[in-house]
Amino acid sequence: MKEKQSWKVPHTFVIVFFVVVLAAVLTYVVPAGQFETEEVTYTQDGEESTRTVLDPDSFSYVTDDNGDQVRQGTALFEDGGGAGFLNYVFEGLVSGDKWGSAVGVVAFILIIGGAFGIILRTRAIEQGILKVIDKTKGREILIIPVMFFLFSLGGAVFGMGEEAIAFAIILVPLMVALGYDAITGVMITYVATQVGFATSWMNPFSVAIAQGVSDVPVLSGAPFRIAMWLVFTLVGIIFTWIYASKIKKDPKKSLSYETDAYFRKNGDLKDLQANFTFGHALVVLTLIAGIGWVIWGVIERAYYIPEIASQFFTMGLVAGIIGVMFKLNNMKVDDIAEGFIEGAKDLLPAALIVGMAKGIVIILGGDSPDAPSVLNTMLYGAGQAIGDLPSALSAWFMYAFQSVFNFFVVSGSGQAALTMPLMAPLADIAGVTRQTAVLAFQLGDGLTNIFVPTSAALLGTLGAARIDWGTWARFIWKFMLLLVGLATIFMIIASVINF
Repeated sequence: MKEKQSWKVPHTFVIVFFVVVLAAVLTYVVPAGQFETEEVTYTQDGEESTRTVLDPDSFSYVTDDNGDQVRQGTALFEDGGGAGFLNYVFEGLVSGDKWGSAVGVVAFILIIGGAFGIILRTRAIEQGILKVIDKTKGREILIIPVMFFLFSLGGAVFGMGEEAIAFAIILVPLMVALGYDAITGVMITYVATQVGFATSWMNPFSVAIAQGVSDVPVLSGAPFRIAMWLVFTLVGIIFTWIYASKIKKDPKKSLSYETDAYFRKNGDLKDLQANFTFGHALVVLTLIAGIGWVIWGVIERAYYIPEIASQFFTMGLVAGIIGVMFKLNNMKVDDIAEGFIEGAKDLLPAALIVGMAKGIVIILGGDSPDAPSVLNTMLYGAGQAIGDLPSALSAWFMYAFQSVFNFFVVSGSGQAALTMPLMAPLADIAGVTRQTAVLAFQLGDGLTNIFVPTSAALLGTLGAARIDWGTWARFIWKFMLLLVGLATIFMIIASVINF
């Protein structure tokens, strides 16, 4: 008898390829449009900030000499640095700059992977895990709520996101060693940060910018958002705790059980002797001090991708020198280089998918409001449709639209600059407060980061956990439905009370 084969979710690369195909088809169907832009000034923390945003009343379709709307289409291949269908991987990888978009995030992921490759080569993490297991016998489950709460707080306070990749490299092996799985590790790190990010009352990268460009007092409405953050975080903790307890009883129920074999094999702590030496302690202290340095830099100096990548490289380098000095795992100088290469190689698939996902936006014409693109036309069309609905329904559709739009523009600040200048005046027309429109933006932007395969931070974290996006989608859809339900409730409450 033939074995019954279950349907398998395609590889992430395959999914993105077919989304690119769809984007290319849309360029033949949807006419290109563009907005004019203007500078908006707003006050944040007593200082004036400016942001280039679109003028919502300036939308126009691109027309040819005969006055007909232009449908740009997508060539199979473009030379001279153009963006054709077969160019999407390369053009996606080299887009943007060191502050974000694709090329900066790709470098960030590879450097973090390399730095932790060096740290892992010292085996200080394994010995530290042994120490944690020994100290938490019978209380391992408490790690889950504590970590989820702290990472959610990090997402809420300073917009923690990409940093979760580094923490996942540490905590995923720990979760597997404690009898849980890699999915639990992703839940208490990256997912927790995005729950906090989406419900934040002070996130400088989303809430502050969205309120500033919408002419809403910056960081206003905090009590409502703090209550919302507490509810979402509590629900996330309970969901993760119940799931982790089920996996603890039977690890084979985990969708990541097969890929977790890597951590069980390379970090099989059952056969290791606890030998946490002074050298191991120095490596762990380097890691703790480095993470403290990152948190300080983000909060006090607004450090972002370039600085954080350099901070993690410094951590790896110092850990490697300690490893050589104390002969941890018999390390030699060349092992520092080998560890860096191995670590970067492990996260290479995650780095590649970042460029591929960016290729979708490039095929659609880019995300610049003042350049002709299909994306601008989609933005304008959605805005017009939302403005004709009843106020409560308009508020919810704003949230739904922001969720869909986040598939194409994952950057919180970028999405705020693109969508809020259009959503804010539409909120006035629909009888929805601008504060509620900002709430729709932050919930739609933040929560979908947990699911969309175009999120560089998500794919980097999944890469560190060795989980394919298809496997992740099979697990996370139930939690996503729960979050959508909660978001709907809060959007309705906000609309009813004129938040």
